Order: sequence, then C-alpha cells, then structure tokens
Amino acid sequence: MITSYWQHFPHQADIGVRGVGPTLAAAFEQAALALTAVVTDPARVAPNEAVEIACEAPDDELLLADWLNALILEMATRRMLFRRFSVNLDGHRLRATAWGERVDVVRHRPAVEVKGATYTELKVGRIEAGLWLAQCVVDV
Repeated sequence: MITSYWQHFPHQADIGVRGVGPTLAAAFEQAALALTAVVTDPARVAPNEAVEIACEAPDDELLLADWLNALILEMATRRMLFRRFSVNLDGHRLRATAWGERVDVVRHRPAVEVKGATYTELKVGRIEAGLWLAQCVVDV
C-alpha cells in the first residue's frame, strides 16, 4: 500500500521539510504538514478554520517553494497554524485549502518561527515505488 508521510532532515542551523505521497499534490500536502511540525506538534492544532491559497510558478520546484512561502505568510499574518491541507494542481498552478486555528501559545508551545522556504535542497520529483517527493530547507 502506498502511503503519504512527512519527515524533517537536518541542515546546519535550519531544517529540511520533506513530503512524500502517491501523487504530487499529496507530497505537497505532506511537505506543508512537515512545515507545521517545525513549529509544533500538528496533533495539537485543530482544523477549525479554512484558508484558501493560490499560487503559480514556472516549474514544480519553484511551485513548492511558493506554496510553502504562501503558508508561512498566512501563518504570520493570520497568527495561525495549520493541520490539514487539500492541494489541487493544474500544471504549475496550485489551489489549496489549509485548515487550522489561531496560535494558542500555551497549547501549541511553538518551538520556532519559520521565516521562509529556501531553494536549498529544493527537490520535487518521482522516487522509488512511484511515490512523489517534495522537499526544501526552511529558514528558522
């Protein structure tokens, strides 16, 4: 059975986020979940409020960076954390919904603030068993 998952990987003072899934959209969703997990345990976040996000880029790798940076912007301006994601891709156009809630410092215990997704270790593509990988390093 093909499953989706997220991971972190070390990178000097920053941290890598990696999403893997059976589709490119699923890998982007998992990368977003890994982004949340840099800040807090995603299980602590209630998916109460939906936020729509759209972005577009010339290729899949830049689209991943734009997607994560759009989420980081929403996290900062709305003071929210997100737990669930639904990504729809049409070529290099992304339309997504992120569900989450406003930050509660006591319950969420945020570890760091993510400043932005970088092009370091930026990779998007198929890996073993037909799975998709979406990863980059985020600046914390």
